[in-house]
Amino acid sequence: MLHGFAVEKLYSFSDPEMIRGHKQSYDAFLRGLISFPLNIPGTAYWKCLQGRKWAVKTIKKLMEERTESPRMGERDYLDFVMEEIDSSESPLTEKMATDLLFLLPFAAFESTSSTIVSAFHYLTAHPAALAELTREHEGILKRREESGSGGISWREYKSMTFTHMVTNETLRLTNIVPGIFRKVMKDVEVKGYLIPAGWTVMVYPTAAHLNPSVYDDPLSFNPWRWEGQKVNSGSENFMAFGGGSRFCSGAEFVKLCMAIFFHHLVTKYRYVQFD
Repeated sequence: MLHGFAVEKLYSFSDPEMIRGHKQSYDAFLRGLISFPLNIPGTAYWKCLQGRKWAVKTIKKLMEERTESPRMGERDYLDFVMEEIDSSESPLTEKMATDLLFLLPFAAFESTSSTIVSAFHYLTAHPAALAELTREHEGILKRREESGSGGISWREYKSMTFTHMVTNETLRLTNIVPGIFRKVMKDVEVKGYLIPAGWTVMVYPTAAHLNPSVYDDPLSFNPWRWEGQKVNSGSENFMAFGGGSRFCSGAEFVKLCMAIFFHHLVTKYRYVQFD
C-alpha cells in the first residue's frame, strides 16, 4: 500500500499493472540486496539486479516522456526533478536524479512500513507516549479547525516535535539498516588496528544505537530522551539513515510518511486492549 501511494505521488503512476510491476521489482531488489553475489539466473543476487534494472528502465522512460511532453496542470515530484536537471545552477545530473528517483520508493517500500509496524508495537506498550502523541496531534487538529485550513500543511509537519521524537526512538531501537558500507580514503588506526586506504568497512549502527554510555537504559523505548536534541540529522551516535555526504536521500520522505500516518492514527482511531 505504501509503495503504491509513494509511486503515485512521486511519478503519478495510475495503472495498477504498472504499480504492481514496480512493486515486484523492488521486492526482488530487497530480497537480494544482502545476498551472496552469485550472478547466475535464478539466484537472489541475479533477481536483485534484474529488479533494479527494470525499475531504473521504467524511471528513465518516464523522464524521457516528460522531456518530450511536459505535463500541464498539477505537478508531481518528477516534474520538479526534471526542472532541477535543466537548471544551470543545479548540480543534479540525470544519473543522480535516476538514483534518487529509484531510492525514494524503496524508502516507502521497506523503511517506512517496517518502522511504522515497530512504532505501533512500542506505542501500544507505552501508554504515556501514546497519550503525548495524541495530545500533540489533537492540538494540531483543533488549530486547523479554528483557522479553517485544509489537510496537513508543511508548517504543521514541522511543528510535530514529539512525533519526530517518537520516530527517532523507533528507528534507534528497530535498526532497519543492518550495516553501512564505506570505502576508506586514507590509512586509519582504530585502537591499535590499521585499516588501510582502499578497504571497505561496514559500520554497525546497532552498536551505536544501543550503547549504554550514550543512551541511558538503551533497550527501553523513551521518546523523551530526544527532547532538546536535533531530531532531523545524523551523527556518530545516531545513523538510522547513514551520515555525511551519503546521508539517505529518502530520510525526510520516510519521516513525512510516518508523521502523516501517526496523525490519522491517533486522531481518527482509538486503541482497544483485549485481554
